[in-house]
Amino acid sequence: PSAMSRRVVRQSKFRHVFGQPVKADQMYEDIRVSKVTWDSSFCAVNPKFVAIIVESGGGGAFMVLPLAKTGRVDKNHPLVTGHTAPVLDIDWCPHNDNVIASASEDTTVMVWQIPDYVPVRNITEPVVTLEGHSKRVGIISWHPTARNVLLSAGCDNLVILWNVGTGEMLLVLEDMHTDLIYNVGWNRNGSLLVTTCKDKKVRVIDPRKQQVVAEKTKPHDGARPIRAIFMADGKIFTTGFSKMSERQLGLWDLENFEEPIALQEMDTSNGVLLPFYDPDSSIVYLCGKGDSSIRYFEITDEAPYVHYLNTYSSKEPQRGMGFMPKRGLDVSKCEIARFFKLHERKCEPIVMTVPRKSDLFQDDLYPDTPGPEPALEADEWLSGKDAEPILISLRDGYVPVKNRELKVVKKNILDNKPPPGPRRHSHSTSEPDFSVSARGMGTSFWGWGGHPGDPHVSLPQRPALEEVLEEIRALKEMVQAQEKRISDLENKLCQFTNGTD
Repeated sequence: PSAMSRRVVRQSKFRHVFGQPVKADQMYEDIRVSKVTWDSSFCAVNPKFVAIIVESGGGGAFMVLPLAKTGRVDKNHPLVTGHTAPVLDIDWCPHNDNVIASASEDTTVMVWQIPDYVPVRNITEPVVTLEGHSKRVGIISWHPTARNVLLSAGCDNLVILWNVGTGEMLLVLEDMHTDLIYNVGWNRNGSLLVTTCKDKKVRVIDPRKQQVVAEKTKPHDGARPIRAIFMADGKIFTTGFSKMSERQLGLWDLENFEEPIALQEMDTSNGVLLPFYDPDSSIVYLCGKGDSSIRYFEITDEAPYVHYLNTYSSKEPQRGMGFMPKRGLDVSKCEIARFFKLHERKCEPIVMTVPRKSDLFQDDLYPDTPGPEPALEADEWLSGKDAEPILISLRDGYVPVKNRELKVVKKNILDNKPPPGPRRHSHSTSEPDFSVSARGMGTSFWGWGGHPGDPHVSLPQRPALEEVLEEIRALKEMVQAQEKRISDLENKLCQFTNGTD
């Protein structure tokens, strides 16, 4: 019998994965992390940047730091500040490391282009603002394989799919959720969505057919929020609460959605468990908001299917958590995951490592992984095409590509949105309509004092307007040139401080 019981230890290369915080000087200090009560992760990271939702008086803001800019953050570090109410969720575009989307209580979603250099002033102008929700927007998620497709879910119980390249709505999923949507996740090729909702249902949705293809009522009996994510093989992993308020995890097969493949109790904490999933290693990391630990499990095809690996424990609770995509990890150190843990005033990277003796590239730890190239265009996806992610090898590490500009081509926005305010009848047909050109400058023409009916207001003559526009353009160019110069000097400075790079 002793030989039998010895056989119980399961063979897995991930049995000894361990987590370690980085050294103190590798953290990001003096950041005022947002105190908004909302169950999103508040942090988004990619191979170039870490973005964190921060406190901001009046409006809503998040901060973007180049990964290498560790240590104390200058209190005047520029923020991204376009929203008029708190930011609730942020997500980096998987196909362009300089593009990030933000969702806000102000009902809008904004998409931003972040420069490779650190700008001198706040970034206030989004590349595009997506307006369509009638209540606050708490969830955003980019399509994994189609270029420029972005999903948003709002407290109006709507899920909207956007083409950010044109600024238009592609699909609106309405009458599907009867209550607040807790989370939304794509499957690996972006053909299906899984959502959880306050009405205690998990739904699998085909967004292009606009129908629910499978649903499960009460995968967890408790009343608190449920989360669900897709595994690479199409199974669904959930976290929730039991009747007795214990936290649970579950694994489900869509072919038989009634019975769980696995259901495990964990503890009686009341923080919602945010699952982070790495399809390459088939590991799920569970980070509770307000917990001070990260538990991780390997998902396999043999019973009990969800295998507990270990717990990373620390003293301080997490306010939020960022999860680095695989291509941003250090393969030379056998790093298989990196978390960015938010405290009240700082962000602390935590590195998950598989201990290995060899210095060679460990190809069993790093199968080819999704790279930054989209597999489809937005309209191809919309027309019914599916494509798996385009994979890259990490053998020589991943080097982020240079800044690519997101171009938004509005489809004749003036055709469907006449400019507000009275239209002035032009005397000659060649004279452009002032209200349109002024609107292009982001100000209403009549905002220059007085009203058209006011006898004391004479409209500025055409040359005067041209001059103003020209001066603005020249100043903008000057500012951009100076920002670039400052950034070049800062880079030089970095080289001095880092010795010879």
